[in-house]
Amino acid sequence: MSLPDIADEFAPQPTTAQVERFRGLRWTVRSDTVDLENGESVVRDLIVHPGAVGIVAIDDQNRVLLNRQYRHPVGAYLWEPPAGLMDLPGESPLDCAKREFAEEAGLAATSWQVLFDFYNSPGGTTEAFRCFLARDLRELPEGRPLGEAEEAGLEPRWVGLDQALALVQAGRLGNPTAVTGILAAHAAQQSGWSNLRPGDAPWGVREDLIMTDRVRLD
Repeated sequence: MSLPDIADEFAPQPTTAQVERFRGLRWTVRSDTVDLENGESVVRDLIVHPGAVGIVAIDDQNRVLLNRQYRHPVGAYLWEPPAGLMDLPGESPLDCAKREFAEEAGLAATSWQVLFDFYNSPGGTTEAFRCFLARDLRELPEGRPLGEAEEAGLEPRWVGLDQALALVQAGRLGNPTAVTGILAAHAAQQSGWSNLRPGDAPWGVREDLIMTDRVRLD
């Protein structure tokens, strides 16, 4: 299938000043003064984020793995695929996904593909997100670690992919990885998974963000 001549363009406008407002455990809040194309100078607040990955795991019964996890910013328990921050220096996105899959599911996979990439909230944060499709699953001999804090109480559930899609359409799931991951996996399944990139596909967007000081690396 041929695609229209449309693609996002990385073209950062000149930043004339930066002021760090807050530096937390995982991300930084910063105010940038930016010169726009029309000649106007504006101040934009942004969250400088390390980036993240998610894993939509499909088993041999065509079920997707969802974990019930507490998310304090929204004060809710959300059902979501395994996911995590890219907060280990030098770790590739695929290696990060494999580590998070082991930590949050006690599983490994033989088949890894890129399901999609997106900016999580490009109006306010630099977070770039890559979601993987994991198949041909196997349990790790050591199982899943107990985890800490919110991860200590993860409740896993395997849900049929068609049922998961119905949950999204009914408005019963709100986690962005769950919503987009389930929709993307259901669509990709219709083409026999043939239109997906390999798990180690280049991620130019993240490299662009790193090169322009838009990724929290420590």
